[in-house]
Amino acid sequence: MSHPYRPLHAPQLQPQLHFHSHNFREFAPSRHLASHVAAYWTVNFLPVPGNPGHRVIPDGCVDIIVDLFASSSRQAAYVVGLTTQVEVLQFAKARSVWGIRLYSESARTILKSPISTLTANRVFLEDLWGQEALDWVEKLLIAQSVQERIEIVEQQLGQILATNEAPALTLVYQSMQYIYEVKGNLSVTDLADKVNFSERHLRRAFELELGLSPKEMLGIVRFQSVLEELYSGDYFSLTDLALQHGYYDQSHFAGVFKRYYGLPLKRLTKQE
Repeated sequence: MSHPYRPLHAPQLQPQLHFHSHNFREFAPSRHLASHVAAYWTVNFLPVPGNPGHRVIPDGCVDIIVDLFASSSRQAAYVVGLTTQVEVLQFAKARSVWGIRLYSESARTILKSPISTLTANRVFLEDLWGQEALDWVEKLLIAQSVQERIEIVEQQLGQILATNEAPALTLVYQSMQYIYEVKGNLSVTDLADKVNFSERHLRRAFELELGLSPKEMLGIVRFQSVLEELYSGDYFSLTDLALQHGYYDQSHFAGVFKRYYGLPLKRLTKQE
């Protein structure tokens, strides 16, 4: 089953970021995991002069990250929770990492832990999966190709999902489906009405399960829907794009964009 939401990232939006010292690639999951996994990805990075760093922007997803240069499986893999502002990573040493981007509503089942405990922290996968993590990561470290790593990952995730009972549809899960459907262009009040709960109860559920507010998640998904249109070039003007996605005006739009992306909006538009 496919998923209605597929976030974009900086190297996709700024092709000029692709050069010998910074290579980013994404790979689609198989069909049976597409409702849980947004993408598999790799980053290879060399700390040379002129490298602008690896820009990480909020996407409403959780990532399992494996350091492919690690000397052993212990502490080579960690999980990064939901982010709410841009971060530019600069590495002192050459890096090669493998990532698994999980949709927030599926991450708890796969990670066996509430996402709220991961927000703004890096948690070693061993702490979540125990010995199972070490055995799995060791396979990823010795794999010889991207396709082999994808097969190792999909086998592991498939086993986890098969052995766990299908979780009941939580309030957050139901809310996320509405958020994806309207591309984040919804107020918290309207979202609460959609799921037939009070705003207070909705906020509490999001904080407990995801570690952030429904307003923040709505803002991130809305921002990502804007990136999708900027990427396709399918818009008439920035003012029109801002109003279409529920921003008060172009100034409000530009401010939100700077917070989430860390660069002026004009750097990514056809009106440069």
